[in-house]
Amino acid sequence: MSSIPLSRPDITDREIDAVITTLKCDRLSMGPRQARFEELVAERAGRRHGIAISSGTAGLHLLMLALGVQPGDEVITTPFSFVATANCALYVGAKPVFVDIDPRTLNLDVDKVEAAITPKTKAIVAVEVFGNPAGMDKIEQIARKHEIALVEDCCEALGGKLDSRPVGSFGRAGVFAFYPNKQITTGEGGVIVTDDDNLADLCRSLRNQGRPIEKDKSDAGVTNRTGSWLQHERLGYNYRLSEISAALGIAQMERLEEMLSQRRRVAGLYMRRLMDFTDLILPNVDQPDLMSWFVFVVRLTDQFGLTERDRVITGLRRHDIGCANYFPCIHLQPYMREMFGYQKGAFPIAESVSQRTIALPFYNRLEEMQVELACQTLKIMLDREKLLKRA
Repeated sequence: MSSIPLSRPDITDREIDAVITTLKCDRLSMGPRQARFEELVAERAGRRHGIAISSGTAGLHLLMLALGVQPGDEVITTPFSFVATANCALYVGAKPVFVDIDPRTLNLDVDKVEAAITPKTKAIVAVEVFGNPAGMDKIEQIARKHEIALVEDCCEALGGKLDSRPVGSFGRAGVFAFYPNKQITTGEGGVIVTDDDNLADLCRSLRNQGRPIEKDKSDAGVTNRTGSWLQHERLGYNYRLSEISAALGIAQMERLEEMLSQRRRVAGLYMRRLMDFTDLILPNVDQPDLMSWFVFVVRLTDQFGLTERDRVITGLRRHDIGCANYFPCIHLQPYMREMFGYQKGAFPIAESVSQRTIALPFYNRLEEMQVELACQTLKIMLDREKLLKRA
């Protein structure tokens, strides 16, 4: 059997045909496919507006700008995420204020969020880590109580739900991302979702070089240009999503339920196979039938540390099993330590988790035999580490 990659996009003839059809059209940017893709994602999130952008990172940046986050402001967020979650505050000169995580859900510890709020707090950026929306409703209540904007970083959670509420429906706005390892992909890309009309219009202008917001649309859903292409009302950015990417996204969204089901199938295979591994902590998901799995991440128990975890990853890779250390803590990244002087021990739970996580191969078409091979190889590596500890 050939090597098993960490992730792999699920592309069929449907997606290929959609892209080829788009390439045969005259419109390759800002056309009907972008509008339709925005509608599909917004509908799935239970929101009125979808604003397609070039990446989830771009979406987080635009929301900081649109919400008026400025130098001197503080943005509460998690140290256990991809760096873009904190970088969006830095992009506008604000300070990310980290709060430690819940060791069970790996999301922000809800009980610690409120204590971190100060008069300088302008926003909370809360992440659904690995697709798990646990606690987002409680963070929304805290944000509402203190009249602080909540940005739902749902870049890893498209299609999931918390009870009856879809992911993307919490707070002022949410951001999805569609990198090739996500539930769906547009190659690169994302969508901002919100119910706030003014926020949506401002994000549309900001993603398009600060051009005027144009309301007039044709029957085909294409914006009729009522202003000059060279008129710019504000400082903006080129964060648009192409028609080619949107066409790919539409085809993927039309298969979303199928793909979510496949990912739940693979997660179930891992859970059943690994449940007797006493050296592992498995993902803790309260509502597995509503979960939208981004990756499958296990955690070594406390008898192991960073050195052992890294040797296990090296061993898995040596046997052609794709894996990764999701996530190194943001506050311990070199540039963060240089800017803010963070030291080890600042957020002990996030640091403890980060030193022991292993993301195993995870994608829609992963076969049961491949899961078995990954699990058997992982067991060999764990047994090896236990023998080394006894030596």
